[in-house]
Amino acid sequence: MPSAEELSLPISVRALSKLKWRCRRGLLENDLFIARFFERHERDLTRGQAQALETLMDLSDNDLLDLHLGRRPLSEVSPELDREDVREVLNMLRETC
Repeated sequence: MPSAEELSLPISVRALSKLKWRCRRGLLENDLFIARFFERHERDLTRGQAQALETLMDLSDNDLLDLHLGRRPLSEVSPELDREDVREVLNMLRETC
């Protein structure tokens, strides 16, 4: 498990490229939100934030869209993902809506 210091380091260019590929979604709406997220945050994205984003990408497209739009809280969609790091990245995604 990476240390808190390691998680606060910037993500590498290669890891960012892989993350962008991993974040491709089936719903156009999700792709648009995620593209805006990367436009705004990719230069400052940390390893910890990247891991939290990867965690969100494990959700179904409909659950992810519900979270983007604030239709359902994270605790309802996936209680095990209701963590500070995931909430932080979810808020970053929402601010690009």
